[in-house]
Amino acid sequence: MSLLRTLFQDQQRYLNAFFDEINLEQAEAILERIQACSGVAILTGVGKSGYIAEKIAATLVSTGTRATYLSPAHALHGDIGFISNQDLLIAFSKSGQSQELLDLLPHAQKKGAGTIAVVSQAGSPLERGADLTIILPVLRELCPFDLVPTTSTMVQLLFGDCLAIALMNKKQFSISDFALNHPAGFLGKKITLKVADLMLKGVDLPLCRPTDRLIEVLPELSAKRCGCLLVTDEHLQLQGVFTDGDLRRSLESKGSEALQCRLSELMSPSPRTIAPHPLAWEAMRKMEENPSRPVTVLPVLEGGQVVGLLRMHDILQAKLPFN
Repeated sequence: MSLLRTLFQDQQRYLNAFFDEINLEQAEAILERIQACSGVAILTGVGKSGYIAEKIAATLVSTGTRATYLSPAHALHGDIGFISNQDLLIAFSKSGQSQELLDLLPHAQKKGAGTIAVVSQAGSPLERGADLTIILPVLRELCPFDLVPTTSTMVQLLFGDCLAIALMNKKQFSISDFALNHPAGFLGKKITLKVADLMLKGVDLPLCRPTDRLIEVLPELSAKRCGCLLVTDEHLQLQGVFTDGDLRRSLESKGSEALQCRLSELMSPSPRTIAPHPLAWEAMRKMEENPSRPVTVLPVLEGGQVVGLLRMHDILQAKLPFN
């Protein structure tokens, strides 16, 4: 058996022990305490636990909970002025014996802040000093000497992320709220770009009437370079779609006679469509919802009337992530 396979199996066993032994009543109490906090959840820790605390603080902020990370060393040299009696100090430490945290705890309490200890050793000084404590079970570290923080930091991260998502649900934090906090990057594009932001409209739309003959609309099909024609009535109500694929199939089955056929005879009368307001990635999923018949264009309708056309090409150019 390979070394990595052995380590994966060991870590899985250690994490299973955490899930089996975690005290859910303690976890629920901490969740309620953070939810009730009217100020800021201030996360802190030393060493590797500090890095985990900083990451969890960032996750809390992005999912709707006011939070920040505070270095215990900086706090003891002036930054403790940030803490108020509305805040909640959450200290992460495997041993519960980090001196910087033990020094910080009473000063935060003097300022009226609530305190929570997240430790893995029962009976530690940090546990005894905090208002509320949870013990995160750690069978042992993955390190062969049981020293390097590996399993202990993993369970801290698991606990913190689960708290963040539980708070997100309790606050009914919506995808719109999420979008406001993530305006940039791939994630921001996925949750902010709407169909209306990417669709073609106005003079760029490839339009024709059901009574038009194929030979009459070929210039429009070629000039607009959309790979399709939107067949509408005089009020722009969609009647069907005629695609490059329909053109090939018409010529194969009818030969040159297809050129004299009306679009009503050749079009697809019930195409997939979308409204302008959904997110663009939802449109992309709609295009691919039938793997045997994917489409690369979606007519955009409002009240049955054509207001735009969304192409897969436009989604790809926007570099919208697929996952």
